[in-house]
Amino acid sequence: MPDVKLSRIDSVLADLEYPITNGRAASELADVTLLLADGQRNLGDLVAKSGSDRFVSTEDLQSELNNVLPREAVGEPYQSEGEG
Repeated sequence: MPDVKLSRIDSVLADLEYPITNGRAASELADVTLLLADGQRNLGDLVAKSGSDRFVSTEDLQSELNNVLPREAVGEPYQSEGEG
């Protein structure tokens, strides 16, 4: 799978079949590189760091990812999406 920007992650997460366990989601996303404002991270590794054992929807997984992302990952001063 190609690299994906954080702002476009919904389309990648939507491809998973929910409900899904943490382990399975991490495994299925292990080849995805998430492009962040402060660099890049492996999406599968981020999912594995989540405190949830199971995700019931794309929104659920997205919310958990927001909890494990470093604060600098989503914006200023390197914000390139034109938001803010």
